[in-house]
Amino acid sequence: MAGLLPVDEALRRLLDDVTALPAEEIAIGDAAGHVLANAVEARRTQPPFPASAMDGYAVRAADTVDQSTALTVIGQSIAGQRFDGAVGAGEAVRIFTGAPVPEGADAVLLQEDAEPDEDGLTIRASEAVTPGRHVRAAGLDFRVGDILLAKGRALDAAALSLAAAGNHPLLSVVRTPLVAILATGSELLPPGSEPGPDQIIASNGYGVAALARDAGARVLDLGIAPDDRGVLAERVRDAISAGADVIVTLGGASVGDHDLVREVLTGEGMALEFWKIAMRPGKPLMFGRLAETRVLGLPGNPVSSLVCAHLFLKPLLAKLGGRPHVADIREAVLGEAMKANDHRQDYVRAAATLEDGRLVARPFAVQDSSMLTTLAHANALIIREPNVAASEAGDACRVLMLR
Repeated sequence: MAGLLPVDEALRRLLDDVTALPAEEIAIGDAAGHVLANAVEARRTQPPFPASAMDGYAVRAADTVDQSTALTVIGQSIAGQRFDGAVGAGEAVRIFTGAPVPEGADAVLLQEDAEPDEDGLTIRASEAVTPGRHVRAAGLDFRVGDILLAKGRALDAAALSLAAAGNHPLLSVVRTPLVAILATGSELLPPGSEPGPDQIIASNGYGVAALARDAGARVLDLGIAPDDRGVLAERVRDAISAGADVIVTLGGASVGDHDLVREVLTGEGMALEFWKIAMRPGKPLMFGRLAETRVLGLPGNPVSSLVCAHLFLKPLLAKLGGRPHVADIREAVLGEAMKANDHRQDYVRAAATLEDGRLVARPFAVQDSSMLTTLAHANALIIREPNVAASEAGDACRVLMLR
C-alpha cells in the first residue's frame, strides 16, 4: 500500500547509523549488567605463586614412596602467611588450601593420607603422591597481560569476579541508554485513579518501561501529558535537558485533530524519518531525530504499543548499549487454520507449545489491538507475511517468541 513502509525496511532505517554510546568509567561494584567498552587485561598473575589446592602437607613427592619414611614437620604455610623457608629431604610443611607451596616441595600430601606420630612432629605417608599433586601452578588461571574479558561482554557475576581477580577497581563500560517515556492523551489517568465516564487508565508506559529495562536501558518517566501543545513541548524539552538518548511517545501520532505529538516534535526540530508502517498491529509508528536524540512514537493502543516496542525499541536500545540483539524467531506449525492476509505484515498473538517435538502455534480468536489480556497470555506472535494465502492447521509458520 502506498505510503506504508515494510517492517524490515523500517527496522533497517531505524538501526542504520546507530553505534554504541560513549564509554564511561565506573566502579566495579556498580558495573553489574553493563557492557564492556574495552577489553579487560589481567594486571596480576593468578595464582601469583604455586598454591596448595587442599589441606595437608607440602612434601617432596619422592619422600612419600617409602611409607616407612618419617618426615619431619618443620613449620606451616597458611593463606596470607607463607612458610619462609625451604623443604629439604625428609621434611614436610603443614599447609592449608590457598597457601603458598614452599620452595623444595613439589606436591601436597592430603592430611587424611598422612599419619602423624604421637609427638605430632613427624608424619608418614599412607599414600604416595606424584610431583605436582594438589598444587596449583602459578598462573594456572591467568597471567599478567592476558585478555580476561573481551570488549562487548555483558558483566554478569562470573565476569565481574574475573575482572576483580585481575585487580580492576574500575571498568570502562558503554554508557547505559536513557529512555524518556511520555504517555499522551487527555483521557488518560494513572493507575489507582477514579476515572470519569470518558477516561481510561494509562497502561502502555509500564510495559514499555519494562521492555526498555530488559534491554539494558535506564528509564525516565515523563508522566502523562494532555492534548496540549504547550505541555507536550515542555515535556519534550525536559527529556532533552535530562540527556535522553531516546524519547518514546505513547499515542497522539496519528492524523486526528487531537493527535498533536508529531506536530509538536517537528516544531521542536525533529527530522521525521518515517511515520507509517505496513504492519498490524502498529501502523502509526513514528521515527525521527531531534539533534542527537532518537524519537520513537509508538501507537496508543496498548497491544500495538508493546508489539512495536518488541520489534523496534528493543533492538535500538541493544545497539545503543553495545549489546547484541537477535529476535527469537522460530519455525513452527499452525495449530489451526488462518485466513489470507492483506497488504500488512501481521503479528498475531498466539500460544506456542511443544507437541511431539514440534512447536505448535495457536492464535487467539480475538486480535483487537486494545486487548491486553490476550497479549498477557500469549508467549508468541505468529508472523504473517503481507498478502499470504490462507493456511491450514499443520502448515509451516514463523513465530516471534515473547517469553
